[in-house]
Amino acid sequence: MGAQSLAVACEALALCLALAGATNPGFVVRITQAGLDYAHQHGITVLEKELAQLKLPDISGDFRLRHVAKVHYEISRLDLRSFHLPYSRISLVPNVGLQVAISNAFAEMDGNWRVKMYFIRDHGSFDLKVENVYIKINLKLGSDASGKPTIDTSDCSTRISKVRVHFSGKFGWLYNLFHSAIESRFRKILESKVCENVVSSVRNELQPYVRTLPVTARIDAMAGIDYSLVAPPTATAQSLDVDLKGEFFSLAHRSSVPFSPLALAFPPDHDRMVYFGASSYFFNTAGFAYHAAGALVFEITDSTIPKGVDFHLNTTTFSAFIPQLEKMYPDTPMKLRLSASSAPFLNIGPGGLSLKPIVDIQAYAILPNSSQAPLFLLSLSSNVSAIIDVKSGHIVGSLKVGRMKLSLKHSDVGTFQVRMLQSIMNVFASSILLPRLNARLDQGFPLPLPDRIQLSNILVRFHQNFLLLGADVHYQPRGPR
Repeated sequence: MGAQSLAVACEALALCLALAGATNPGFVVRITQAGLDYAHQHGITVLEKELAQLKLPDISGDFRLRHVAKVHYEISRLDLRSFHLPYSRISLVPNVGLQVAISNAFAEMDGNWRVKMYFIRDHGSFDLKVENVYIKINLKLGSDASGKPTIDTSDCSTRISKVRVHFSGKFGWLYNLFHSAIESRFRKILESKVCENVVSSVRNELQPYVRTLPVTARIDAMAGIDYSLVAPPTATAQSLDVDLKGEFFSLAHRSSVPFSPLALAFPPDHDRMVYFGASSYFFNTAGFAYHAAGALVFEITDSTIPKGVDFHLNTTTFSAFIPQLEKMYPDTPMKLRLSASSAPFLNIGPGGLSLKPIVDIQAYAILPNSSQAPLFLLSLSSNVSAIIDVKSGHIVGSLKVGRMKLSLKHSDVGTFQVRMLQSIMNVFASSILLPRLNARLDQGFPLPLPDRIQLSNILVRFHQNFLLLGADVHYQPRGPR
């Protein structure tokens, strides 16, 4: 094999290894240009306030006036009255990050001056106007070892086109003669200080805020969600995409999930500020985690039957369908234990969200000594559909059960017609089991949102292998401290 062929083979092997090691996200957050523009508005407001608090150093120096007199001057107590950023925009830089461009900014300040020239000594105040300020800020996006997002300033440049100083005082005409030297020093100092302030603002304000994005979210006493980033955020020409692990896990014992997320084919929607892509992997890890935690086991006794249901869970009721029960265990209370032998597997397609769970129903007779005698074991299967919505930053839902199918897996009381139990099992499912599940689903699962973010104008759409949620964003600033 020649050297060139060997190099090609090595490159191909490296590509295969890279692809094999690539991890598809279970959950994707897409921020559109509209969302970035909204965030940019609030960011510029913060930056404007920060720049208005710039601290400038005192200035002193010597200047020779017309090759005759040497003038010593001092500028002190510089007070920046305002710093305005009237025109700015944020742009996506594909494969790099974000760029903020500010133009035609202006500032005003005042201060005190003091001069000494021969026998002339004087002092007074001055006004300074800074106009046509241009600032360019490049923001680099990344993630740390814990999977939290990071943001930093990779580059900042400031250019000031015009600085005007006006001195007032007894010899103001004299001081205004060498204003160009003073203006040049002001320009250099301001250009440096502005970028120092920008870097500080990004690190002290923006970076801590983006890190409020939760990488883990506790749901209840049994499960949580892993929202850690699987890769740094990616900027494209139209959006900023954040790939998250999107995986439920059991709090008691976290184990590896026996399936992998599929790639999500995001549609080119840009009407909302933000979109969330929740894959079938995301939902199926929920079933896996709750099954591993033992949460998909339900026990029904007579005391759990709602008052509106007109029958009791005992052998007398079931003897209408299984006559031998009354002879073997006369007027004996019963218990039904519902459990899934495996985690339910959910499918998402353009038509919606559905699953076909298989549930084992073990019936027991509760004897006077509180021991339990097994009666029969049924297998129940049904088509279940789900309705999904977003409420208070949570994915909420409700289930609707279609026609159920029963089969007998084992009997300790002899043979009987399973179809005769169909109606009573329908009652148990619709009146007891389904309300329990829907009550839990109505509490919802938290979306990965930074602090003080509220969603509105919600869009819900189903695509192959993932659920698409779109929303506009409202940021609620902190109140005054």
